[in-house]
Amino acid sequence: MKIKQLLITCSLLISGYLAGAQTVTPAPLPASTDRGYIVKTGDQAPDDFKLVLADGTQTSLKQLRGKVVILQFTASWCSVCRQEMPHLEKDVWQAYKNKGLVLIGVDRDEPLEKVQHFQQEMNISYPLALDPGADIFGSFANKKSGVTRNVVIDKDGKIVYLTRLYDTQEFASMLKVVDALVNNKTASVN
Repeated sequence: MKIKQLLITCSLLISGYLAGAQTVTPAPLPASTDRGYIVKTGDQAPDDFKLVLADGTQTSLKQLRGKVVILQFTASWCSVCRQEMPHLEKDVWQAYKNKGLVLIGVDRDEPLEKVQHFQQEMNISYPLALDPGADIFGSFANKKSGVTRNVVIDKDGKIVYLTRLYDTQEFASMLKVVDALVNNKTASVN
């Protein structure tokens, strides 16, 4: 009888351990890992495209030179994007939009109506741009890789920070970099 209870207890412990092991979030990859990017920090950001915003206006990275720019690659079907967007709205857009920062969500390959609905549903006020065919995305990352990416570009058009997925530590590091860029300070990316 005791052996049966011991076996049941061991079985439950092992099952619990295996279930927990499957839900562990992997450690973030080092910044040196490309994570699907075809650009890297220090590169001049590709700027040979127009950003057509969901409200019909157009801009480009060339026109935004002199401002800190964050391109957030996103899509309505992306659950991780949805998790990150409220933080981008509050901690980036609302905090820095009046201090020379531009945040544009670049929606991967979805029609205008879907992008407008997505923006409304997510209750974000930063602009979303259309990216039919994921051509803008393809200027920064391999088209076969996933969205939920932020590309931070300095006032001179150089890429200074790249994120992938939504990791709170990486996001906090990005915020330090953004704050330093907007306030003309030096940032440590630790």
